Amino acid sequence: MNHKLQKVSQWMKENDIQVSFITSPENVFYLSGFLSDPHERLLGLAIFQDEEPFLVCPSMEVQDAKNAGWNYEIIGYSDIDQPWELIHNSINKRLSHVQKVAIEKEHMNVERYEAITYLFNGATFVPAEEKLRKLRMVKDEYELKTIRRACELADYAIQVGCEEIAEGKTELDVLAAVEYALKKKGVNEMSFSTMVLTGANAASPHGTPGLTKIKKGDLVLFDLGVVVDGYCSDITRTVAFGDMDDKQKEIYDTVLQAQLKALEACKPGVPCSEIDLIARNHIREAGYGEYFPHRLGHGLGISVHEYPSLTETNSLLLEEGMVFTIEPGIYVPNVAGVRIEDDLYLTKDGVEVLTKFPKELQTIK
Repeated sequence: MNHKLQKVSQWMKENDIQVSFITSPENVFYLSGFLSDPHERLLGLAIFQDEEPFLVCPSMEVQDAKNAGWNYEIIGYSDIDQPWELIHNSINKRLSHVQKVAIEKEHMNVERYEAITYLFNGATFVPAEEKLRKLRMVKDEYELKTIRRACELADYAIQVGCEEIAEGKTELDVLAAVEYALKKKGVNEMSFSTMVLTGANAASPHGTPGLTKIKKGDLVLFDLGVVVDGYCSDITRTVAFGDMDDKQKEIYDTVLQAQLKALEACKPGVPCSEIDLIARNHIREAGYGEYFPHRLGHGLGISVHEYPSLTETNSLLLEEGMVFTIEPGIYVPNVAGVRIEDDLYLTKDGVEVLTKFPKELQTIK
């Protein structure tokens, strides 16, 4: 078994868990190397203490699973098969009695939970999420290499976006140009819906791009990410189209200094809460505390939002090998919206900033 499966098996032994049945596509990919979007169909990975694991997926994806390097049993099922019966038979070949089963309670819907409780009648069900989150927080060399490539493409996307800014173009005009340029680079998927927001729209942290036209004096906010081989990047840059007024400059400088202070403080052993409060207190002291409504950052990897969550109440200590974002923002309605976000890899001494596009104010003339 690969080292990730071995870690899960060891955790199972320590906690007297006979079966772990993993169903989220992200965690199945993390543990097996098989990336799938099964839509409404069942995807699952069964892991045991000592017996060989098996994968269950739609029969149309069996060859894809093999191509991904899965060398153990694969249960392929058609749309008229009952996959739970096939799963039951395969488990019975390995175990005669199951007392404790680990599942992803946050992911499994009620229908599937009822099916698996019937399958393991009388067993106790425990959550697998916490263990998987901890495993995924620390990246190996392959994961880091893949995320670096995703970050390079995110930097490229911001550069394209800046070059596309022109008076009279809409947010969607610029967005379309960015995503088209990425398609020509071979990018199949974005980490999330790309944001290009201008003027007053940039003051909505999760605004929706539309037909608003860019005009001189606007700030333009880009928030986007690129998926490479199953791993995400996530970058935000805010640029000026033409000259800014003093208030816009003050807000931009406040966000930039908050971000730089937080970056400098990131080291193994420092609590997430401390990093958040360094940036948050800087923004509060500048008089904009009420306009910074979200956490400072989040883990990044297979999902665009992973553990850890960098909030002022999270006492979790930063650990070498983590990849996460730092993204303070100030959003003053009808005045300005500014967010600056980088992806970071935590080293033994500090951080490696993976997103390289300049964050000192870029002014597009």
